[in-house]
Amino acid sequence: MKYKKIGDILILDNNYSDDDYLNLSKKHNVKTIMKIDHIQGTKREPVYRILFGGETETINKENGCLFKLDLSKVMWSKGNNNERLRIAKLVEDNETVIDMFAGIGYFSIPIGVHSNAKQVYAIEINPNSYHYLCENIELNKLDNITPILGDCMEHTPKYKADRIIMGYVKTTHHYLKVAIDSLNKGGILHYHETVPEKLMNKRPFERIRAQAGDRDVELLNMTKIKKYSPGVEHVVVDVRIN
Repeated sequence: MKYKKIGDILILDNNYSDDDYLNLSKKHNVKTIMKIDHIQGTKREPVYRILFGGETETINKENGCLFKLDLSKVMWSKGNNNERLRIAKLVEDNETVIDMFAGIGYFSIPIGVHSNAKQVYAIEINPNSYHYLCENIELNKLDNITPILGDCMEHTPKYKADRIIMGYVKTTHHYLKVAIDSLNKGGILHYHETVPEKLMNKRPFERIRAQAGDRDVELLNMTKIKKYSPGVEHVVVDVRIN
């Protein structure tokens, strides 16, 4: 049986019965207990049930960063915390970064806190997520992140970057050409995908190479983030595109 604590809210998985919440609320000292059945749509909105309490806004601290969010309106993936810090530590001084699926700042905020990036363009299509992205920039006292409300397919081509983060896992490959076209020579792409295990060492890189045209693609790293479903992995591929 699994659960995750986000700020002072507890999220239960479906192995817990709805009647377990009373003991858990006392044990973990939380104000609300929820079940999130699934995340739906390109705006990554949760379908949820409240079992205890009622307040769904909280502040979660992770890797020295503060994230304010409303778990009834936006998603939080606790299993990605190591990846968020890994990317922040890879960003070099004075880099320009585009975060194409910024959410509430999952990657942008750690980059702002832990690196000396020159500029981060954080693009988010969901107005609720964008609201908390702006709040989190202020909460963490950051001045090098520009939040942008809208579709990254439309906004990414307006900028050029040394590093682009594609932290979305469904149909992400449809956005590859736009991302690659916005990368400076020698820029680095962090491409997320859900992929069957038997295709893991082949498909993500081939999709990138197919969209890169005559530009050279150098594989730097492939990381398993977590198991997405039986036989399917969430991976991130780091490539340099010259």
